[in-house]
Amino acid sequence: MLRVVVLGAAAGGGVPQWNCGCPNCRAARNGRPEIQSTQASIAITADGEHWFLINASPDLRQQLIATPQLHPKPGKLRHSPISGVILTNGEIDAVAGLLSMREGWPFTIYAHERVLSILKDNSIFNVLNEKNVARRAIELDKAFEPLLPNGSPSGIEIVPFEVPGKGAWYLEGKSHPSGRDGAGDTLGLRIVDKASGNYFYFVAACAAVTEDVKARLAGAPLVFFDGTVWRDDELIAAGLGSKTGQGMGHIAMSGDAGAIATLAGLDIGRKIFLHINNSNPALLHDSEEREIAERAGWQIAADGTEITL
Repeated sequence: MLRVVVLGAAAGGGVPQWNCGCPNCRAARNGRPEIQSTQASIAITADGEHWFLINASPDLRQQLIATPQLHPKPGKLRHSPISGVILTNGEIDAVAGLLSMREGWPFTIYAHERVLSILKDNSIFNVLNEKNVARRAIELDKAFEPLLPNGSPSGIEIVPFEVPGKGAWYLEGKSHPSGRDGAGDTLGLRIVDKASGNYFYFVAACAAVTEDVKARLAGAPLVFFDGTVWRDDELIAAGLGSKTGQGMGHIAMSGDAGAIATLAGLDIGRKIFLHINNSNPALLHDSEEREIAERAGWQIAADGTEITL
């Protein structure tokens, strides 16, 4: 049995963002707490005891406090049910939470070598002593099984695959720490419970729905998919920034080339948007955009949501 808990559903900065006075952030602070959200991450388990995080957001400490399944075992001075962290990219909102996991508990970081090179290049991540926190490289389209701290199998199989996207924004215009060009900066994951065969997809960042992406997601029982912006020029139109969704490496929900249209008709059982930016009007439960998304069969993720497959 595969269990999934949404730790955070928002894009970088969360909702509300610390310095933002946009309509959604004002609403989140004043009378609409249901749209408050921390930065995107989920936790998965096959045995209900050992958990793996998919990305470690800057809000991780807050997320762990809010999630009883991830609390230390009663009576233990030092304990965590977290056995590992699987990184899908090297952005701040995917890796910064690792720094909150520096208190000497063993776990393993799984990431593409391009992302591992980013961690190695930044000495602040040395607070995660590799005697306790191993770093394991994962390869595109090659299945791996994350292990428990004692080395036994977790019962979860993960297949990482390339999706259209961008490298971490803080590396723009700089040489990549890996020393070469190549795929691996933006990953989707196929996550399988080996005992039952049940599976789902996690794609928190994606710049376009290609034929390869369609072929992978077709018929899936559950898909978490990039819902950063409603329209491509959303931040520009709202006066919140100068970049388009595409310019940040994210597909829009709406439009002929958006996620709703391009993923329609693929017989996906349950479709859930996450990594939702504070600018996205679909956050509001009574918005026209939310109604359009729900009418098309999509859900908007919320912190704390638990799903069993």
